[in-house]
Amino acid sequence: MKKPNSETIERFGHALDELRTETMAKVGEKDARHIRRMIAIQRSCEIAARILMVMGFISPLLWVLAVLLLGLAKILDNMEIGHNIMHGQYDWMNDPNINSRKFEWDIAGDAGSWKRYHNHEHHTYTNVIGKDRDFGYGTFRLSDDLPWRPKNRFQIFHYLGLSTFFEIGIAYHEVAAERIFMGKRRQDSSLPISRKQLKKDFFNKGRRQIIKDYIFFPLLCWPVAFQVMAGNALANIIRNLWTSTIIFCGHFTEDVHTFTEEEIKGESQYEWYYRQILGSSNLEGNKWFHILTGHLSCQIEHHLFPDVPAIHYPEMSKKVQQICRENNIPYNTGTFSKQYLGVVQRVWKYSFPTEKETEALA
Repeated sequence: MKKPNSETIERFGHALDELRTETMAKVGEKDARHIRRMIAIQRSCEIAARILMVMGFISPLLWVLAVLLLGLAKILDNMEIGHNIMHGQYDWMNDPNINSRKFEWDIAGDAGSWKRYHNHEHHTYTNVIGKDRDFGYGTFRLSDDLPWRPKNRFQIFHYLGLSTFFEIGIAYHEVAAERIFMGKRRQDSSLPISRKQLKKDFFNKGRRQIIKDYIFFPLLCWPVAFQVMAGNALANIIRNLWTSTIIFCGHFTEDVHTFTEEEIKGESQYEWYYRQILGSSNLEGNKWFHILTGHLSCQIEHHLFPDVPAIHYPEMSKKVQQICRENNIPYNTGTFSKQYLGVVQRVWKYSFPTEKETEALA
């Protein structure tokens, strides 16, 4: 699509700056109460789940309820709590535990690794081919910017696999990009820690999660160790499927745009705003739907304002939509079913070569 002229970009960007300033002026005790309440709910769900899981021998329904509660606890920990805290949204509280420097989430991926490739790389170079490793996770071909390879025929199965074991993909993402275990060593690496330290952090966090979910808690409940182990595994899969689906719906829908490194040369802050709008998509839903997504249902607002407490995103989204309408800039939003269908269609579409590539292969 044709890029707006400089006057429109200036007006558009200035309006978004004003919205951010206006919203940050409201940030305070209400936000602190919200995140502390979410942490209390998450912990209550996990404690209840651990107790009910042991009682599963009384009735299978108690075990099922325990799995669902533990899955909910893990979703809240990863999305509304962990993701947003690690973006620095609550650093202003000066809380010794609720801050981006110390928080560690209940997932196989190390928080430090995630913050390096996600907070900086993805949020700076959103959907820039060759710079944003989150676009396709190095697994999917999601645009014609990347040449088709025979392995892409099967990417719908890779998609299902990554969705099911998403926490492993998150854990391995930076390690794979730095070619720690396989491939030729990167010459252009900007890794701020040693390769040895990256490998150590990868194994330490993975070991910690395995011990907690598959050794410590099952042994603690030895007579019912297998049902506890199975329950923990299913809760992790529930969390993985939910988080991956929400994240994919915010990044990989049919109407999401991609960019080249050439296109972002000399990019201004307001042009960066424009790219975030084109490179993201939103999901519509009620208050608890937004909370369960970590407010990543408002992915556009998150990409525009990653350090603004996410609880403000639904209200901000109304104003961002208005600003986009006034400046004739597209705003990609829709129901969960519509956006998820768009993701699946995109994964399927780019599983196959273009006509030109098909001819070249003939």
